[in-house]
Order: sequence, then structure tokens, then C-alpha cells
Amino acid sequence: MTPADLSRTVLHTVRRAVEADELRATVPARAGVRVPPRPGCGDYATNIALRLAKESGRPAREIAEVLRRRLAVEPGIARVDIAEPGFLNITVEGAVGGRIVAEVLRAAPRGEPYDLRPDPALVERLGSDAARWSLLCPPGLERDLLLVQRESNPLFRVRYAHARTHALVRNARDLGFTADAAGEQADDSAGPLLAALADHARISATRAPDRLARHLERTADAYLRWQADCPTLPRGDEKPSVVHRARLALAEATGTVLADGLNQLGITAPVHL
Repeated sequence: MTPADLSRTVLHTVRRAVEADELRATVPARAGVRVPPRPGCGDYATNIALRLAKESGRPAREIAEVLRRRLAVEPGIARVDIAEPGFLNITVEGAVGGRIVAEVLRAAPRGEPYDLRPDPALVERLGSDAARWSLLCPPGLERDLLLVQRESNPLFRVRYAHARTHALVRNARDLGFTADAAGEQADDSAGPLLAALADHARISATRAPDRLARHLERTADAYLRWQADCPTLPRGDEKPSVVHRARLALAEATGTVLADGLNQLGITAPVHL
């Protein structure tokens, strides 16, 4: 069950609860299903009960319990828990991480480019890529920082993370193995990265370039932390394993998402940096 599948299931559950007069509220257009950034909170989480509580006037936890009972018996759902003040934490049957990675790689995202037009003076000073990114920076960031290759430069971190994913794919090819998107991520530290990948389509759909830039920063930072803790390539005489193939698939999916986001912003996504 993908995030899109679960979103439809949650909305169907709300609709049936309204039709049964268990809830009095308008069925929203979206369920807001996300991958939790921390392990131990289910495979997905939704705040739909909190949103419905505002309209119905009932406590969010009461609404969450109504939805929990219905969701728990839906095919493909293994468990539903309620977290204060009314979040629904949903555990699906089977491995979720592998499905997120496979979905990104199968249907590579292609968001529409934004029409970002920095003035010519800024382009001459910073170059095209940094000039575009500077339009999306939070207030107070020194624009000349975007020209240095160091960790304090958010654009450098995003582009470096993208280049790093390609370097891993090249090195894996040299070692004679490829990615396996069907493999599950056994690393707890992969949670924030999987959450970012699963959120990419939603962030892109908002058509807010500043939000997309912050999302790319979060994705890159999550990837660099995960990659430091979880080596993708075998070491020494170690043979490539299922874990290495699954990690390589996660790296590929990350590169796909970062490339799409940078392309939307009109910024080059280098494979060497």
C-alpha cells in the first residue's frame, strides 16, 4: 500500500463514517498521509482527525477512535494507533520502505519548472544557479555564502548530496552490483529520508518554490546523515548483500527526487562535484 493508496483508504473511511452518521463533517479532498520522521510511530501518520475536529466541534481523539475502528479492518492495514492529541499512526502489511523507493524509481517525478528570473546583476555576481536559489533563501542569509563549497551553504549540500548518489551508483557498477528497490531498509536512520522522499510529490504539488527549496535541504541533510551511518558499498572483501542493494536503491531514489526538485527550480543537478 503506497501513500496514495492509503490516502484514498482514509478518505473512504471518513466518507463511510459520515454516511453512517458517526461523524458530521465535510469529507476533505486530501487525507494528508505522511511517513513519520521517527521510527516507532507506524509506517504512516495522518492528522485528519484533528482537521475534522475543528469543523465538527468534537474532540480530535473521539474522531480518531471512530476512524481507527474502521481503518483497522481495511485490507492491507495491520494496525492503527492513536497518538495525542489525535494523530492516527498506521502500520500497513508488508515492508513500506521498499515500496516508497520503488514508487519513486518506477514513476520518476517530473515537476513543472518555475519561472524564476533573478535580475542580471545578481546572475553576474552569483551565477545562474546560485542567483535562482538566492531568490528562495530565508531573510538574513548572506548571498555570497552560496558561492562557497562548504556545509553552511544549503545549495552546496543539496547539489553535493545529488552528486554523491550518482557516485555511489557508479562505484556499485564497478563492483558488479545494482540496486534492488524491492529490498526493505533495515536501518532505523532511514526513516527521515524515506519520509522526505514520500513527501516530495505533495510538496511539488503546492507549487511553492520556497517550500520546495526547504524540502530539498531536508532531503539532502537526511540523506547525508543516513549515508554516513549506513555504508552503501561493501567494504574490503565483503560481498554485495541484499542490504547493500536496498541501500543503493534508496540512494538512487534520493538522487531522482533531488534532481527533479533542482530542475523545477531551474538549477543544474551535477553528477560530479
